Amino acid sequence: MRRLYHYWFCPFSRKMRVALKEKGLDVKLELELPWTRRHDFLVLNPAGTVPVLVEEDGTAICGTYALMEYLEESVPAPALLGETSQDKAETRRLVDWFDHKFYEEVTSLIVTEKVMKRFLRLGTPEAANIRYAAHNIKHHLKYIEYLTDRRNWLAGDEFSYADISAAAHLSCVDYLGDVPWQDFEGAKNWYARVKSRPSFQPLLKDLIAGLAPSPHYRDLDF
Repeated sequence: MRRLYHYWFCPFSRKMRVALKEKGLDVKLELELPWTRRHDFLVLNPAGTVPVLVEEDGTAICGTYALMEYLEESVPAPALLGETSQDKAETRRLVDWFDHKFYEEVTSLIVTEKVMKRFLRLGTPEAANIRYAAHNIKHHLKYIEYLTDRRNWLAGDEFSYADISAAAHLSCVDYLGDVPWQDFEGAKNWYARVKSRPSFQPLLKDLIAGLAPSPHYRDLDF
């Protein structure tokens, strides 16, 4: 069986977990803590990052973008990048938005301060970084509302990697209770639609020892 090396609070791992489910591919999840720099894992991916997909023949595909393109080429249906060249360009643009801009401005800050520092004993969280992320996330939620007010899904008519990427990042932050859904009804409605998909629901069952999720995290209707 395929194996996916992942980490709970890695949004890129979460993205690939959802994509694999959407593609109808069975996979065995292997928890990997990247900061341990485990030798056998570095053999698979010298960069030491997750996710890493290992096929049944032992082939390892590393890197979230390489994995995204690999799945799209090897399992074309459903088309998560879009059908036309314009659709694909827009999907890739939004994937880049959330995997870089959102990650740097929100996800990385929240996860580092509230999770990584705690478990790696790196000191107390920097309140300024958390405030900065709380300010930034509002602009991203407004952008999600702007897009979904004009489209069925973020990149167009069909569910795509754009939705998967955005929801994967938000799910990490939402686990910690740091998404102000009450102020962004349109974004909340979009996320509820994503949460209701069978491919996304396994993420909502994640439970990290010593760190309980926010009360509404697993609630499909908030």
